[in-house]
Amino acid sequence: MMNGWHGGMGAGDWVLMSVLWVVLIAVVVWAVASLLQRGGGRDQANLAERPEEILDRRFAAGEIDAAAYDAQRAKLREAHAGRA
Repeated sequence: MMNGWHGGMGAGDWVLMSVLWVVLIAVVVWAVASLLQRGGGRDQANLAERPEEILDRRFAAGEIDAAAYDAQRAKLREAHAGRA
């Protein structure tokens, strides 16, 4: 038999059910936010260009000439060799 208007659920049951719904909603919001933040699965770290790629792009666009390209490429190699 039902005990009152709340369908036989005690205070502990109501608290547990409320916590369950809050956790469920939080998980859904977190999942949606993380998908939107990553841009649909693309990692932000992979979006940044490496210095060599920037140099290649500038040379291909005609922003720098071959001599400047070679000089800057050599400096990048030296800097990379110094870090290793």
